[in-house]
Amino acid sequence: MKKNKILSVIMSFTLISTLMVGCGNSSAQKTSAANSGEMDKTPVTLTFFTKDATEDMLFDDEVAKKITELTGVTLKITHPVAGDEQAIPLMIASGDYPDLIFAKGDTGKLVDAGAIIKLDDYIEKKGNNLKALYGDQLKRLKYSLEDQSIYTVGSYGVHTEVFDPNGTMQLQHAVLKELGYPQIKTLADYEKAIKDYKAKYPEINGNKTIGMTLMASDWRWLTTCGNIAGAVAGIPDDGQFKIDDETQKAIYKFQLPEVKEYFKWLNGMNAQGLLDPESFTQKEDAYRAKLSKGNVLGITDAKWDYDQAIKTLVAAGMDERTFSPLSVTLNDKCKDQSLRDYGYAGGYGIAISSTSKNADRAFQFLNWMASDEAQVLVNWGIEGKHYKVENGKRVLLPEIQQQRNSDKDFKKKTGIGSYIYPFPQRGDGVMDPTGNPYSMNTLDIYVSNYNKGEKETLAGYGKKSWVEFFPPAKEFQQSKHGQAWQFNVPSDSDVAIIQKKADDYTQKAITQAVLGSPEAFDGAWNKIQEDLKAMDIEKLNDGISKIAAEKIKLWN
Repeated sequence: MKKNKILSVIMSFTLISTLMVGCGNSSAQKTSAANSGEMDKTPVTLTFFTKDATEDMLFDDEVAKKITELTGVTLKITHPVAGDEQAIPLMIASGDYPDLIFAKGDTGKLVDAGAIIKLDDYIEKKGNNLKALYGDQLKRLKYSLEDQSIYTVGSYGVHTEVFDPNGTMQLQHAVLKELGYPQIKTLADYEKAIKDYKAKYPEINGNKTIGMTLMASDWRWLTTCGNIAGAVAGIPDDGQFKIDDETQKAIYKFQLPEVKEYFKWLNGMNAQGLLDPESFTQKEDAYRAKLSKGNVLGITDAKWDYDQAIKTLVAAGMDERTFSPLSVTLNDKCKDQSLRDYGYAGGYGIAISSTSKNADRAFQFLNWMASDEAQVLVNWGIEGKHYKVENGKRVLLPEIQQQRNSDKDFKKKTGIGSYIYPFPQRGDGVMDPTGNPYSMNTLDIYVSNYNKGEKETLAGYGKKSWVEFFPPAKEFQQSKHGQAWQFNVPSDSDVAIIQKKADDYTQKAITQAVLGSPEAFDGAWNKIQEDLKAMDIEKLNDGISKIAAEKIKLWN
């Protein structure tokens, strides 16, 4: 910071009094920093509740310590007990809030309760980094057409390209190799591959071969089961809905005949003994441990949910037992939308509580997290310790890259990647002023770090990356409404109440239908449709249609 010349002269004449008054005066330091626009680095602990974390985060890793060094901020991070949906309602009931809150779909409850502050003035006056990061997408942070305030920032990348698709379904590399790298395009193809390999190898590593398993005993039912039913039908990812941007009409997807078709197929897999009977009862630890043994042939999951198991398998030299992300659909008429560009959806993000005594520092911290300095740090780590710059390019140190590929505790130890989500983030495929990507999620980096099993499978199919298996983003129009699963729905509205009831019901009823006999499936599905109508499901469809229409109007 440049010193004010007049101030320097005055200080030279009043050195003694300045030393006497200023020594140790943190209040004066804070005021000076605030008035000058300089960052206040006075040590402070900010409490942060994140609804999405499932494990304790101590904020004591290498990146966390660097964040504290640069900002003065230490985060005390808390999260709900796994599966607990009462954390936010209990906060509201008690009136006891942390400084920062990432509430996901419960954000509306906090707004309704007056529990979080509007950030518009902060952003306008002190949000230089946030304004630079969001650019013309800042309007997408607005809460609703009726209340156009900004309450949250962060959660997902502003500009994001998909370089590492999850695939709609996944299959072991060993299966594909054994079968001569067949085309796996449809559910029938996927089923045949599992059936043929399981018949030939009833045991793997001394364990009974499992055809396919799901992690569907808790909220992950949507990740590994409900969402897949829409994805294989070629429906864009709008949570529990299918939304037509042109008609601006939404329909609860578990009413759709094409979604029924997937669950009927899953019912058949179960009847043949190809579906793990523990799919709907096993807990997270058991699921990951099962994948780590290498005897599960197929899964339907997101990589973030089974990444630890992948690293365990690689560390054990079982690369061929890791999974290939496949573009699987009901039939050849459906188009997989895994690479679709939805645009920045706004919606979820981190809020500052109305009771926080550190609101200014909390905002300053969020604004710093949007800076180039922070974006490089949280994505790449510390220069010299984690990465170096060679010929103008950022590259991980070899030992760090090896650790990243094989150590399931890599993020915990280094902190690299731990503070990207749900904080403000540029996203994948965006370059910083040095010409380097902000994120390590680039196609070149993914390709260079494929494990042996991946490389062998790709070579078997004559492709260089997994992206080549999927229809490109250019074949789809960008969503005009974002994604419905990020809509902020008022917590006390009929829409929210009906959806909660319908979601709870469909998870249980569809699970029972899948586990029932094939002869009983159609009858079970018909009853589900009748029950949904009795819940006033059309009122839910109308409500989501209205929100989608308002989003389109608000953003355009």
